[in-house]
Amino acid sequence: MSDALVWAVVALGLGVPAVRRRSAAVALVTAQALLLAVVAAERADDLEALVPAGALLLRAVLLGALLLLVVRRTRELRPVRADAGPLLRAAAAVGLALLLALLVPSLGLGDRDAERAVLALTAFGLVTMIARRATVLQIVALVQIENALAVAALSAGGGLTALIELGVAADLIVVVLVASLLHARIYAEFGSGDTRNLGRLRD
Repeated sequence: MSDALVWAVVALGLGVPAVRRRSAAVALVTAQALLLAVVAAERADDLEALVPAGALLLRAVLLGALLLLVVRRTRELRPVRADAGPLLRAAAAVGLALLLALLVPSLGLGDRDAERAVLALTAFGLVTMIARRATVLQIVALVQIENALAVAALSAGGGLTALIELGVAADLIVVVLVASLLHARIYAEFGSGDTRNLGRLRD
């Protein structure tokens, strides 16, 4: 991947922990996945090499549609507010990304910029999980981390098909089981997708 594309994906990722609206976060990770699909398609030199690109495109479209459907069907009466403001969340995400870049040894991708991008996207996903309480944003954070794996696969140049296909299956499982069951249960019970309500659920 070119440096410009790598950092475009990272720039989109930084918005995930910072934005307020769930739909905006979904749009950002969907744009990431679409950009990665374009990169995979451009690099394909035969029909077999187009399989990962198609998998990435399918993943982006399905995840974007499913998550936006969940957001649309479970509108919050009041925003699920995070404990920290957007600037603090963004600063924490950047700080963790820099810390990981300093502490984590080479990932063996052969491109240090790509490795830093993988670590940055992972850091952004982790901060989103920790700092945001909306259940949909927890799922978006998982998708962000998987986008980091896709960046690693595209940069490594090997084993891309298997990794992407496993990612598609994992995404669908996460979206269907977590979004449809957990989020819907919490929302139906409490009228809000706030993860603090998890402690109040009973069998």
